Amino acid sequence: MALDRIDCGILDSLQKDGRMTNKELASANGISPSTCLERVRRLQDDGTIVGYRAIVNPAALGIGVQAMIAVRMSKHGKISFDEQREGLLAIPEVISVYLLGGSQDYLIHVATRDVAHLRNLLAETFTSQPNIAHVETSLIFEFARSHVLPNYSHTE
Repeated sequence: MALDRIDCGILDSLQKDGRMTNKELASANGISPSTCLERVRRLQDDGTIVGYRAIVNPAALGIGVQAMIAVRMSKHGKISFDEQREGLLAIPEVISVYLLGGSQDYLIHVATRDVAHLRNLLAETFTSQPNIAHVETSLIFEFARSHVLPNYSHTE
């Protein structure tokens, strides 16, 4: 779907503040509330907007340690990425899964209570698997994330 200047403005506004009211969103983008509501619904229906989320402080949930786990598989092709991803995302500690090109096959972001919890997760879930050849873990001390994606679709 081709996005015009107004669609891009709506997406930019919602990425910065997904709790904006329709009236605020319409005003920020110079359109009427009814037009804005129609455009947001179309962006949701066509899959451009895929959801809304609350950003939660990890410490409030008892998360004390986050890590990135790089995994190299011993065998390829037996299981699809979709199956592997769903299996990994079913593990409560797994936040995100990335399929990579290069020396590692997956990069897995995990959140645990503490280092002992991380060590147990690694031993029970990753290093004990026969199809995993190598695991390398990097602790995350701090991180920052942009919640606004760059927009390369609009060239006006």
